[in-house]
Amino acid sequence: MSEYGYTNPKLGCSSHYILPVVRGILRDIPPHAVVADLGCGNGSMLAQFQQYEWELHGLEMSKSGLAEAAKAYPGIRFEYADLTTDLSSHALAGKCDVVISTEVVEHVFLPRIYAKNCHSLLKPNGVLIVSTPYHGYLKNVTVALTGRMDAHFTALWDYGHIKFWSQRTLTILLQEAGFRMVRFQGVGRVPFLWKSMIIVARRM
Repeated sequence: MSEYGYTNPKLGCSSHYILPVVRGILRDIPPHAVVADLGCGNGSMLAQFQQYEWELHGLEMSKSGLAEAAKAYPGIRFEYADLTTDLSSHALAGKCDVVISTEVVEHVFLPRIYAKNCHSLLKPNGVLIVSTPYHGYLKNVTVALTGRMDAHFTALWDYGHIKFWSQRTLTILLQEAGFRMVRFQGVGRVPFLWKSMIIVARRM
């Protein structure tokens, strides 16, 4: 396997607890806003917003993901982009009202470049929505005590998770890139054992 592979255009399991929160965050975004999904995968998350009058863009480096997305969602603009290369001269740079990036940053080898790209694509005061699996003291202890370390931090998942973020470390990453934190929310399961966390930030 030479990439994170996709075989269908369906929503992933994490979307069932992430998508309702993202919908709520975006409820006041006006018509004709430019919305980009960085690391859009098979396009399924972005496709949930087709009923709004937004200009939708999906950026992804998995060719199989792009193929599934283009086939299933022809009304959305999808294109190849490596999120760990400089996108400051990309056609969308400085034009996005919203950048969404769900369950992506944990797969990224160069997260500071990724964060700078999120910043570069947004307009001043534009909104960034990032989700990633949650890690905190109580959850980490629980995973260890229940003998789930190998399953949770599996090394056997091709193109799987390589970074394990806490609220603190993800906040530092985004502040370094020029973002102001607006909101944190844990999602899925019970408080402090959350499956994922969502951070909302604005480009300063």
